[in-house]
Amino acid sequence: MNSKASQIKKNQPVIKCESVYKIFGENAEKMLKSSKGKVDAKVFQDAGCVVGVNSASFEVYEGEMLVIMGLSGSGKSTLLRCISRLTDTTSGKIYIDGEDLLALNSKELIELRRNKMGMVFQSFALLPHKTVLENIAFPLQVKGSSTNDSIKRAMEMVELVGLTGRENYFPRELSGGQQQRVGIARSLAVEPDIWFLDEPFSALDPLIRKEMQDEFLRLQSLLNKTILFVTHDFHEALRLADRIAIMKDGIIEQLDTPANIVLNPATDYVRKFTEEVPREKVLKIESVMDPFEGDQDLSDLQVSKDAIIETVAEEVLSQQKPVAVLDKEGKIVGVLNCSTILHILFGDRPAKNNND
Repeated sequence: MNSKASQIKKNQPVIKCESVYKIFGENAEKMLKSSKGKVDAKVFQDAGCVVGVNSASFEVYEGEMLVIMGLSGSGKSTLLRCISRLTDTTSGKIYIDGEDLLALNSKELIELRRNKMGMVFQSFALLPHKTVLENIAFPLQVKGSSTNDSIKRAMEMVELVGLTGRENYFPRELSGGQQQRVGIARSLAVEPDIWFLDEPFSALDPLIRKEMQDEFLRLQSLLNKTILFVTHDFHEALRLADRIAIMKDGIIEQLDTPANIVLNPATDYVRKFTEEVPREKVLKIESVMDPFEGDQDLSDLQVSKDAIIETVAEEVLSQQKPVAVLDKEGKIVGVLNCSTILHILFGDRPAKNNND
């Protein structure tokens, strides 16, 4: 689970949504206007409309990975398509780097997509008659890059996603995971600032999916992109996200850090997602540590705030005294008590959550 959200600079957001609605149906705009922003999905459905996104407002900052998740029909992919303007919104405002996305004309929108956005979808959409290298180079050639420059850049992407030696293979000669790597490399070739991924791993078997998640986290650690990642898999969301937005019937039920969603679900719907989560496998020490008072008698054992609880639980439980929690510089930033570990492993939710 990636959790650098607290380190993200809170300056101008890369993406900003203000009361975004997407309602499908002939009378959508008229009904939305008459509802004065209070949209009841059932009422709209009875009138022949389908509510895709219902008053979505949030911001995404540079280098942040926001995972949008929910079950089928929750509106997660529709929201992503609105933000990339593949689908027109019914109402609301969307800003990309402070620029009004909905005010752009067709030419300006094409330029924005070419220069700032990369997209990866569930279907790999590779060109079957082109090799791996040619597939990756294709969007660069569309942008006007020379053949030599586009091939050179494509080779760099082949190496980045671990497909060296397969650059001259055709898609039919690749496994599902390898095809997905080509799709990822192709979207990265244009060096997008913003990366949209819509269930990119859902068609893969569990083992390959885990490998692709590992690869994705590795790429993000190198590239530090601003990412919107859509999934229906809560464990995938916990593993990848800086923050998670959980959607139901077009509404964002909760948008928070993975730790806060697991420890403090805002609604019954969110709570259902968290009930079966083995918290010790997903929560970091910093999510459950207590404040350091300064004069406490501590154990000789010290643990990192970024350690997953499961990896240190046995050692902590063997200590008689509280354990110091250290940051990357070796400074004590909190303490971990045996009682907290016992709560996580066997009991109720810990009441403390001071660091998210």
